[in-house]
Amino acid sequence: MNHQPTKTRERIGGRLALPFGAALLFALAAGCSGGGEEPFMEQPCTDDMDLNECLVFRSAQYELDTERENPPRGFLDPDVFIEHEASGFAKVLCSAVFLTGLDFEAAQHQIGGFTSRYRYRDRLPGREIDMDNQKVHITTDTGVTRTAVLHGDQGCVTLPIGEDAPFYETVPVTSTVNQEDPWPLGDVLPDEPLPEDVDAEQLEAAVDAAFEEGAMTLAFVVLHRGRLVAERYREEDGITKDTPLESWSMNKSLSATLMGLLITQGVYTLDQLAPIDAWHEDPNDVRGTIRIQDILQMSSGLRCLNAGDPEWDEATMGYPDHLYLYTSTVDSHIWATQRAPQWAPNTVGRYRNCDPVLTNHIVRLGVEGRDENYHQFPQKHLFDKIGANRFVAEGDPHGNFLLNGYGFGSGRAWARLGQLYLDGGMAPNGERVLSEEFVEFATSVAPSWEADGRPIYGGLIWINNPPHGGEKRFPALPNSTFSFAGAGGQSTIIVPEHEMVIARLGLYEGSLDGSANRALQNALAMLVEAIPRADAPN
Repeated sequence: MNHQPTKTRERIGGRLALPFGAALLFALAAGCSGGGEEPFMEQPCTDDMDLNECLVFRSAQYELDTERENPPRGFLDPDVFIEHEASGFAKVLCSAVFLTGLDFEAAQHQIGGFTSRYRYRDRLPGREIDMDNQKVHITTDTGVTRTAVLHGDQGCVTLPIGEDAPFYETVPVTSTVNQEDPWPLGDVLPDEPLPEDVDAEQLEAAVDAAFEEGAMTLAFVVLHRGRLVAERYREEDGITKDTPLESWSMNKSLSATLMGLLITQGVYTLDQLAPIDAWHEDPNDVRGTIRIQDILQMSSGLRCLNAGDPEWDEATMGYPDHLYLYTSTVDSHIWATQRAPQWAPNTVGRYRNCDPVLTNHIVRLGVEGRDENYHQFPQKHLFDKIGANRFVAEGDPHGNFLLNGYGFGSGRAWARLGQLYLDGGMAPNGERVLSEEFVEFATSVAPSWEADGRPIYGGLIWINNPPHGGEKRFPALPNSTFSFAGAGGQSTIIVPEHEMVIARLGLYEGSLDGSANRALQNALAMLVEAIPRADAPN
C-alpha cells in the first residue's frame, strides 16, 4: 500500500512541528517528490470555526487516499442495520439478567442504549428469555433472530446466525481474594469513625445527591486516601457491593491497564511498533509506523468510523464500525487489524473502538506468547492484586475480549482500579502493578488530541481539561482529575488533589434526559467540600 495525501497543499508559516506519524509520512512524501515541492505545513483553523468545524478542517489536511472497507452485506442496508441492533440487544439483556440480576421486562427499557439504540427498538418485537439455557432471543420485524448466551465466567456473548455456541470452550476464572480480610485487600471495613477532616454530613449529602430521583444510580462508592468512606447501592434492584454492573467504555481504561501490566512486566514497550504482522508486509504501508502508544492514545489513524466523529453522516455512512465491533460476531481483533489508514499515526485523535480492540489483541498476543491463559490473565495479574474478587470480561464468540465496552464490574472493583492509579501503580500490599512511567503516560494528554484542540484524552483515560471553546467534563473538579468513562453515565473519577476516588454506575435509562449527569455533578460539588485537599492544613 502506497498511501499518499489526497490533495496538494500550500505551505504557510507559524505552526508547530508535525507529530511523529505525520512528520514521517510527509517526509517520505517529500522524498518521493524529487525535492521540488516545499514541505507541508498545517493550515490553521480560522477564528469563525467552532470546534467541530476545526476538527474536520484539520483532519482533512492529513487524510490519506484510502477507502472504508465495508463488510460483505454493507453498512447501508436497513435490514442488515437492524440485525446488528438485535445482536446488541440480545447481548445486553443477557448480561443484565444473568450477571446483574435485573428483571427481564424492566431491563428492556433500562439498559444498553449503546449497542441497542432506543430509537430502533420498535423494530425488535420478538423478545424471549430462556432461563434454563441462559439465553436471550431477539427477533427483528424482518423475522431474523439473534441470540446471546451466558458462556460461563466469560459472561454473555452474541452468537453468529446459525450457531448454537461460541467457538471456544468456557474457561474457569477463580480468585485468590479472601473477602473476609480487611479492606482494601478484603471487603471488611474498619469499625472506626471517619477522619476528623472529613465532613460526614456533607459526605452523606453528596451520596444522597448521587441517588437523586431519575438518575437511576445503582452504585456509588467514595474512597479517600485508600479508605472506603461512603457507599450506597440501589437495594430495590437487588444491587450489592458485589454485583457486576454494566460499565461500557470504562473498560477502555481497563484495556490500557492490561497493556500497562505487560509493559511493566517487560513484554512490550510503549514506543515499539505494534506487533501486527500484516502491517509490516509492505514497507510503504503507513500502518507499519503505528506504535503501541499511538493505539493507546486513540491516535492510530485507522479508518474505523464512529457516530461520534465530527465528520459523521448516518445517511451516507450507515452503521458505524465503532458498533460493528460489538455486534457483528466476526473475529473482532482480526477485523480491527484489517482497517485501512485514514491518517498517519499520532496525527489526528479520534474516539474509535478499533484502538482499544487492537489493545486487547496485542494483550492477547503478549499473554499467550508466554504460554499463559488469556482469559484468566486480568483476574490473576490485576484484580487479585487490588482486592477485587470478581470482574466479568466479556468478548466475541471467538474468545477475544471486547474490553472496549463489554466488561462488568462492581462499584468497589472500579473504585479499587481507580485507587491503583491514584497510588501511582502500587497495589495495596506494596507490589508494583503498573510502572510510574506508564501511569504518567496514561494520565497525560495525547499529542494528537492536543493538536486537535481537545486536551481531554490520554492513554484510554479521560483528562479533566476543557476542550477549545468548551467546558470541563467535571466543572467542580481540578484539571488534574482524570477518569474512566462509559456510556449511560458510568464513571470512575480520580481526584489527586483531594486523594479521592469516586465510582458511579447506573442504569442507562437514567442518562437519557441528563438526570444521571446532573446528579453526579451535584454530588461531586459536595464531595470536594466534604473531602479536604491533600495540601490543606490539619
